[in-house]
Amino acid sequence: MQKKVVIIDYNLGNLFSVKQACDTVGMNAEISTNKRDIDNADALILPGVGAFIEAMHNLEVFDLIDAIKNNVNRGKPIFGVCLGLQLLFSKSEEFGSGEGLNLINGTIKKFPSEVDNKKIKVPQIAWNKIYSYEQAWENTALNEISENEFMYFVHSYYVDPAEETCILTKTNYEGLDYCSGILKDNIFATQFHPEKSAQKGISIYKNWADLNNLI
Repeated sequence: MQKKVVIIDYNLGNLFSVKQACDTVGMNAEISTNKRDIDNADALILPGVGAFIEAMHNLEVFDLIDAIKNNVNRGKPIFGVCLGLQLLFSKSEEFGSGEGLNLINGTIKKFPSEVDNKKIKVPQIAWNKIYSYEQAWENTALNEISENEFMYFVHSYYVDPAEETCILTKTNYEGLDYCSGILKDNIFATQFHPEKSAQKGISIYKNWADLNNLI
């Protein structure tokens, strides 16, 4: 019997593009707000577009916070996308200070209005390059991705991990180098949208599924 993937719905996600990517590569994926589905799933995808504080509030309203944390802490694979990456971290500076899922130690920071006395556009809405940092991409979901491959980004905030060993990719935006992807044990997440990054992006879903025996 094929394993089941749950795409977590908390009313702030790019759900259907993620579901389509999962269907394209052959995953058995369903969208759900039900914590029992999270408990019964073999793997989780946490998508997201929008505000960190609102996202955490919605996860609390749907009573999903403990379900996500408990399952990930037990070793269940999770794939975070965009805001889903940020929610995995300890806290965000967005609208003051908000607590995250605290599965990865670190802070979410806003892009500065200027870098090296040069004003930059915020949010970043662009195709941009990803490059390796602390970890090689071989035997990861990025094993078909070339160094400096372009991926699609839409965001105003970025993650600043406390431990650089979890950093899988970095990206440079207007002179600022920041973490754009992480891998720590069963946790894989990207700031960019693989499902919106053409065929190379779809290969990331396929390779994540293969690594976790989901197809």
